[in-house]
Parts: sequence; C-alpha cells; structure tokens
Amino acid sequence: MSETQPNIGDMLLATVPMAKTLNLEVVEATAERAVLRLPDQGAFHNHVGGPHAGAMFTLGESASGAIVIGAFGDQMHRAVPLAVTAQIGYKKLAMGPVTATATLGRTKAEVVAELDAGQRPEFPVNIAITREDGAVTGEMTIIWTLRPHS
Repeated sequence: MSETQPNIGDMLLATVPMAKTLNLEVVEATAERAVLRLPDQGAFHNHVGGPHAGAMFTLGESASGAIVIGAFGDQMHRAVPLAVTAQIGYKKLAMGPVTATATLGRTKAEVVAELDAGQRPEFPVNIAITREDGAVTGEMTIIWTLRPHS
C-alpha cells in the first residue's frame, strides 16, 4: 500500500460519531483507496434480515470520507471537505456483513491545482458495496468539494 496513513481510520472514527455508532471497521484507508466493513448486526437489519439501506448508505459515505481524508488531509489547513451530492443504487440483496470500497474519480493533482487557482473544486468518489461472496449489492457516487476557508 502506498502512502498508507494509519491514522486515517482513527481520524474518521473520531470525527464521525455515526461511524462508531454502526461499529464500522476500517479495513484499509490510503490516499488511493478506502475500504470499510459493516458487521452483520441485528440492530441495523431491515425487514428482510439484511443491513438496512440507511446503514449501507452510511457505510459508503464513511468510506468516501476516509479516502477524502487520506487524499486531502494535507489541504485541511486551507479548505474543508464537504459532501455536495450523493447517489446510491441498490443492485442486489445484501445479507451478512458488507464492505464498501471507495476510490477517487479525479486525481489529487487535478483537485489541488483547482484549489491553488482559487477555485472550489468538486470531485467524485465512487463506492462499491459488496457482500462477502464478492457480489456488488450497491453502487454510490458522492460528489465532494474542498471549500476554501474564508
């Protein structure tokens, strides 16, 4: 893993109480990829016994936040990351533990160049949510921005 920053997961769990509420596990968190796992927990099941759609959304959004911290943590002295829009598609029935894998849709260099130019860059984070058998149960795209400090 390149540029592994062991504190990304700790930072996420410390700053996003909902991630701790769902007992999300940070499997991997780097500037290139973030992988979070939602354990199978009855308290967060839906009417068919799998993870609730809201819990899966939070899992995916949290994975996107982890990669944003990993990729742009060095820019937080001058900008705050904010989610702008989110879209999710539920593809297959999710049962048991599920994992969200997030990747950036633009390079860090492109986003930082826009920030350097005085712009408020936006960039997509793409997330795949999978069951333990590898089947993709959901796909998300979250558009993030880096809002410069006033």
